[in-house]
Amino acid sequence: MGKRSARETFVPFVAVAADARPLYRQIYDGYRAAILEGRLRAGQRIPSTRALALELGISRLPVLTAFEQLLHEGYLEGRSGSGTFVASSIHELPAAATPGARAAHPRNPRRRAIATATASSEAARAQERKAELGAFRVSLPALDQFPNRLWARLVTRHARGMSAESMAYGDPAGYLPLRHAVADYLRTARAVACDASQVLIVSGSQMALHLCARVLLKPGDTLYFEDPGYPGARTALGATGATVRPVAVDAEGLAVKAMRPAKDGASAVYVTPSHQYPLGVSMNVSRRLALLDWARRHQAWIVEDDYDSDYRFSSRPLGALQGMNGADRVIYTGTFSKVLFPALRIGYLVAPASLVQAFIAQRLALDLFPQTLDQLVLTDFLCEGHFARHVRRMRAIYQGRRDALVAEIQARLSGVLSIVNADAGMHLTARLPAGYDDAEVVRRARARGISAIALSSCYVADSRDPGLVLGFGGVPEADIVRGVQTLSKVLAEIARG
Repeated sequence: MGKRSARETFVPFVAVAADARPLYRQIYDGYRAAILEGRLRAGQRIPSTRALALELGISRLPVLTAFEQLLHEGYLEGRSGSGTFVASSIHELPAAATPGARAAHPRNPRRRAIATATASSEAARAQERKAELGAFRVSLPALDQFPNRLWARLVTRHARGMSAESMAYGDPAGYLPLRHAVADYLRTARAVACDASQVLIVSGSQMALHLCARVLLKPGDTLYFEDPGYPGARTALGATGATVRPVAVDAEGLAVKAMRPAKDGASAVYVTPSHQYPLGVSMNVSRRLALLDWARRHQAWIVEDDYDSDYRFSSRPLGALQGMNGADRVIYTGTFSKVLFPALRIGYLVAPASLVQAFIAQRLALDLFPQTLDQLVLTDFLCEGHFARHVRRMRAIYQGRRDALVAEIQARLSGVLSIVNADAGMHLTARLPAGYDDAEVVRRARARGISAIALSSCYVADSRDPGLVLGFGGVPEADIVRGVQTLSKVLAEIARG
């Protein structure tokens, strides 16, 4: 038997029995880091799963799982009859995009007071409440499946025995044990490069975005924004008077090459790379590395909104952009509102070390510190393993609800609605044929108790595709069937008109 070449058998990690990470995660992390750092080059052959499992002395299953994820994310590519190789697209990226490149010293952050948003009237909110809690409210989790008794037991535990310390003023960055728990979760589940000192606990992702605006932007700065994108983020980040420049999104994510340099240099770019809102696409590895390189070259900040990436159905959750050597230029935000329940109002922000004190100062100016009781409860929910079990259980439930919505659309509306992407999250987007007014569809559906978002409302630019953003997370399967029936009637009425 011929001797195998080193290029063919290179194993860029060591599986350690005492490592808390599962074996598939160690394999995935090892190959991912080796590719990003240039130790594995584009076109380099990777050992077969059988050979690697034999060399490591482990089962083949974790190797298959890790390789499947690497293939899905675009780090590896399979060639029929030849084997598995590092993706050829890797070599097209500039050297500065790799972790070996040294980032320039970040410029000093600039801050301005946040503008006041206009609230809708209480009367209008009351009229809309019924539709908001039914099909197809976007961002609403399965509240009917939340472990209320368990949560109540944890609340009682802490409410009965709150110490004087926990009843006094708290840390503006948040309860330290919770920050440790969040950092552990993000490192393990989302491949975020952080420790507790970089984590700020905030009142949901919207507050995180407001803080980003206060720290990073001032009037006249340039904010590049996904188009279409999340209107709430556009409002929060543009509140300081920054100029919002739309950037198109295609099947591979944000079109980085379309980002034209601002006259005074770019200030920030907002992205949802793991599950783009609202289209649902995932930014591939080439685009991610190109975006990191772009931020370093232009001394710009990247705001990564990872709002619902725990729920992915076609593969395991994708690693964060921040973890791809982006810790110096990326502000990473997330929330427990969608994975647990919105009224909890707890989110988190991971800041680069150079910006931590600036974010804490703005947190103090805005709200002093987050309330303590729910932080105590959430800490136990995370540390005692309840959170991980809840996510696993909900992933199966959401997949069932996603399947039900897709099946109903295909059965009743196949000639009218065209699904864009349904691989992850708690919503899907479906396009309408040209000529439909999606805002009118939403208005008529709301009058019948059906909630949806007009795709056109998510665009900054004038060119708008009609479509509907439909949430399925908070909708039982029976209500999904009834909701699609109602939506079908609304669309038929509009077509006749």
